[in-house]
Amino acid sequence: MDEAWLAGVDACAGGWLAAFVPPGDGTVRLRVFRRFTDLLEAVERPGLIAIDIPIGLPERIGRGGRAAETAVRPLLGARQSSVFSTPARPAIYAEAGWVPNVDEMLAAHARASEIARATSDPPKGVSIQAFCLFPKIREVDEVLRTEPGVARRVFETHPEVTFWRLNGETPLGEPKKVRGQPFGRGLALRRKLLATAGLPAGALELRAPPGAGEDDVLDALACAVTARRLRAGEAVSYPNPPETDPFGLPMAIWM
Repeated sequence: MDEAWLAGVDACAGGWLAAFVPPGDGTVRLRVFRRFTDLLEAVERPGLIAIDIPIGLPERIGRGGRAAETAVRPLLGARQSSVFSTPARPAIYAEAGWVPNVDEMLAAHARASEIARATSDPPKGVSIQAFCLFPKIREVDEVLRTEPGVARRVFETHPEVTFWRLNGETPLGEPKKVRGQPFGRGLALRRKLLATAGLPAGALELRAPPGAGEDDVLDALACAVTARRLRAGEAVSYPNPPETDPFGLPMAIWM
């Protein structure tokens, strides 16, 4: 394995979008992988991965979710809604089967929300948007719980927190989406911030591959910036030191 390669990873419609950062000069490689395990087996064999997905799931949660989320959310100003509260592990694993239609999905969401309320203090359900991420959270969690070697090189991050840091630790004034659609000014602002982060020339000109959108590309590149700073020992964790879940997985957002 060439551990010089790094990857920033964002969930996307096609699965997982990886931005592979080269060990030296060269072009960032963008590819979509259907499964997280496919990404791990990519030819680059990244030695360190920064991914925008919750890692580490507690059995119960308090107000605002895990300490990682409550630590970074206030930093983001109007963008803090992008950091959702991760429910407890029993809620995330409540519905692990295939959902055949919308009615069944809504029923499954209701059941998961009931368990989320029973495992949170104060009781709190989950949004439908968060519920739709549960399969991806489980996908990563299952790998990290069963493969300690992989767990040691995969770190949770959040693009909006990275953009906050690149913006001089100032909340961004523009969203990346409005009413679910890409927002030009917000995307341009994030692209400008990434241009200052030392990515290889041409990285910001890459087109989104099938299965991913323009905003996914910028988020994956932001995660790649964090991966570089992790490798250099310049990233910090929220909280510091990280908490751990019952399986020993760290619960921290790195930036």
